[in-house]
Parts: sequence; C-alpha cells; structure tokens
Amino acid sequence: MNIDRMVMAFAGGMVLVSLLLSQLHSVHWLWLTAFVGTNLFQASFSGFCPLAKFLKKMGLKPGTAFH
Repeated sequence: MNIDRMVMAFAGGMVLVSLLLSQLHSVHWLWLTAFVGTNLFQASFSGFCPLAKFLKKMGLKPGTAFH
C-alpha cells in the first residue's frame, strides 16, 4: 500500500469512527469529521499532509499525490 492509499484509508476510517461516536456518545465528535475534511481539502491544494510526511518517514513508498 502506498502513502496516498493509506492517507485516504485513514481519513475515511476517522470519518466513520467520528460519525459512529457522534451517534453513540456526543454530537461534539463531529468536530473530528470537520477537522479531517478540512485537512483533506487543504491538502488537495497545497500537497501538504502531516500524515503523509509521517508515513514517508516510516518507510512507505510514495504515491503521486503527496510529496
């Protein structure tokens, strides 16, 4: 799995977990969904993603979206 796919899988997982927690625990978990969405949005323009930088340091092979 390359960095691009891992970032998308992690973001999707975080959105699903936060939606589940917002239904089971507190509506305030939707702030996590907003944070993930905002980070994905800014990464689409800037190419900067903190998770991608971390995964690169961990040795995952790069994809084409994040440098």
